[in-house]
Amino acid sequence: MSIKSMTGFGRGEVKSAGRTWVAELRCVNNRYFDLKTRLPRNCTMFEEPLRKLLSSKLQRGRVDLVVNISGESADLKQVTVNLDLARSYHHALAEICSALDLPEQVTASQIASMPDVLVREQENEDPEAVWLQLETVVGEALDRCDEMRLQEGQVLRDDLEARLSQFSTTVETIETAIPTLLQQRQRTLEERLEKLLGQVQLDPARLAQEVAILADKTDVTEEIVRLRCHIKQFLAFLEERAAVGRKLDFLVQEFLREVNTLASKINDPGIAHLTVGLKSELEKMREQIQNIE
Repeated sequence: MSIKSMTGFGRGEVKSAGRTWVAELRCVNNRYFDLKTRLPRNCTMFEEPLRKLLSSKLQRGRVDLVVNISGESADLKQVTVNLDLARSYHHALAEICSALDLPEQVTASQIASMPDVLVREQENEDPEAVWLQLETVVGEALDRCDEMRLQEGQVLRDDLEARLSQFSTTVETIETAIPTLLQQRQRTLEERLEKLLGQVQLDPARLAQEVAILADKTDVTEEIVRLRCHIKQFLAFLEERAAVGRKLDFLVQEFLREVNTLASKINDPGIAHLTVGLKSELEKMREQIQNIE
């Protein structure tokens, strides 16, 4: 299973009983799982089951779900008659005709046109039938969205692996350069001491001690080992079957910590140039990781 991007879009459509159900799902990166829904009135009771359905595949990110119903019976309205009110209207109209000596020509259409005589109400639906359609159409949108997230996740993975490979190569270059750098510094130290002491013979033991101190200050073996360990761990995270975005983000911070320590210990212009390249790669990796679930 590949890593997933937090960015994706999916659309589902289901036709049933003269109605068309359409679900659209949009996902963008976010630190936590943040769901916003816009549902038809007869579906609002299913917000919690929908949350569980979506969170089964979407562990992080801002998620916007919109469901619409259209078709001949999309509204599922039924019309009822308020007979008591209709009788009151008829009585009132008849009373007006009598009082004004008008011919009584009250029709059903006249009474029906009066306010609140005909009432359009929401028809009760079977919740199980509604959930079946809703689950199906949202599930389809979720599958399409998940496919897109997997595809983009593979692109992100390829990019991260390429950058990590370049990072590893640069670390090896630094490690290879350290012995030569130490030898150069030893020669520089000897030359400086000879200039300072002139014809005075150098104490071999003292010189060896100074060289040892210099080597200890320049020793970055611990940082190199940790960087290699982090590289292996990074690759292992890319193989996990769960959300790894936070783990990768934390690991990049640890990479940066070791690179900064390495740069401060060596303090060499040539190595500094290489460590700047390492930091640049880490920053690019961090930007990509922000899109990983």
